Amino acid sequence: MASNLRNRTLSKPQGLISLNKIKPEIWRFDDARIIKALMARGYDVKKIKKVKYLKHQICISYWDEKGGVCSSFFSYRIFERWQRSVQKLVYDCQSLYEMHSLTQLIEYEFAHYPYSQEMQAAINDTIVACTSQIVEFASYQRNYNLAAS
Repeated sequence: MASNLRNRTLSKPQGLISLNKIKPEIWRFDDARIIKALMARGYDVKKIKKVKYLKHQICISYWDEKGGVCSSFFSYRIFERWQRSVQKLVYDCQSLYEMHSLTQLIEYEFAHYPYSQEMQAAINDTIVACTSQIVEFASYQRNYNLAAS
């Protein structure tokens, strides 16, 4: 028995993309959204040259205000759509168990990937609101079942 415990591998926590909870590589952004996201991060973007969508990140080539071509890899987490996708996962939770599991994933995300303060706060607010709704519904259901019996 002890040897079985030593040989067991513990599952390594993963992010939302690795677990296929969110699949951003199928998303497509128009140039205006890309420019808005990059400028919000302090990049000097004049026009988008090329975009390559990868599983875990997006490669963007663009012309800066000086006319030079710049290219870099960016996290999908810089886009508003990422926030909406994470919030949708939270809204879709039907039980406290699901919410707890998702909250742990999101905490892992916050610890290991770059999130803006605003996005982090909005996602946390959604978690709090949805958790309280689940608790309220469970309490109502429990009281209803007690009254019916």
